[in-house]
Amino acid sequence: MNWVKKRKLPAIKAIHYKGHLCIELEDLWIALHNSFNSAWTKEIDIHVLDKIPNKPIKSWNYFSKQELINAIEKCNNLSALGLDKLTWNHIKSIIRNKDCIFKLIDIANVCIDLEH
Repeated sequence: MNWVKKRKLPAIKAIHYKGHLCIELEDLWIALHNSFNSAWTKEIDIHVLDKIPNKPIKSWNYFSKQELINAIEKCNNLSALGLDKLTWNHIKSIIRNKDCIFKLIDIANVCIDLEH
């Protein structure tokens, strides 16, 4: 199987500014800079936002013991170490302890309460 064959590139449209293509970084910077400077003193009509329909705010559900177990059990034991040096295998062994799993759930639920 050829893994490095040529692929069709997605269709894109180049950025134009004052009739010229912006293909160099300097051209892009000039277009951004001049566009911002020409618009920053203009009045803004915030009433256009009134057309956006209000949607109800959804709250997060708290974690259940089974939900946490199911999510962690799906993780690969051989995953690379993170900065904390914990692997999924370590976490799986930690949640086998009843007190530890409920402390993890408490931490997750407090993060939800504090909106973190």
